[in-house]
Amino acid sequence: MKIILRALYLPNFIERNVWECEIPKQSHSLAAINFDRLTDSGIQGIIIDLDNTIISEDDRYMSPDAIAWIAQAKKLGLKLFILSNGKRHYRVRYWSDYLDIPAISPAKKPFPAAFCKAMAAMELAPERVVVIGDSLHTDILGAWIVGCSHIQVASLPHPPRWWEKLIGKYVQTAYPVDRELWEFQSSNYFKNN
Repeated sequence: MKIILRALYLPNFIERNVWECEIPKQSHSLAAINFDRLTDSGIQGIIIDLDNTIISEDDRYMSPDAIAWIAQAKKLGLKLFILSNGKRHYRVRYWSDYLDIPAISPAKKPFPAAFCKAMAAMELAPERVVVIGDSLHTDILGAWIVGCSHIQVASLPHPPRWWEKLIGKYVQTAYPVDRELWEFQSSNYFKNN
């Protein structure tokens, strides 16, 4: 209940030292995020976006070494939770099962309800959780509302939606052209159930 009440108000920056952590605010990819910096900052849980953070929403590209990074996070004892605004439930369910990470979809980010449910499921306070995602207006804003640390990763290449054509360059960072990009062969993984 305390988490939900806090989420209704802007974070109290004086009470919490969330913004003083040594956690970088941006990274070009998921695998480039250093675990030592997370754990040294007291992070015990990760809320992670699916679309264009782990895998492009058209299932064409996967963030390099993302699966190995997630496996390492689990090995270190970090709790993970996927929040996705994706409307294709079967697809989010597939990735949740494949990665063995619980998920909420649609999460309706940046609204705080799904963030609060994820933190309650992980049994962690906001100052112990980092949110990782590609969009300022959903992932990062949602983290800010509930008082979590955050890291914005570069958005994997994907067909732009109408709003991304208008404001995408302001809320997302394009994936660097000089960085490795893994193509994902989905074959027939995602049959609509």
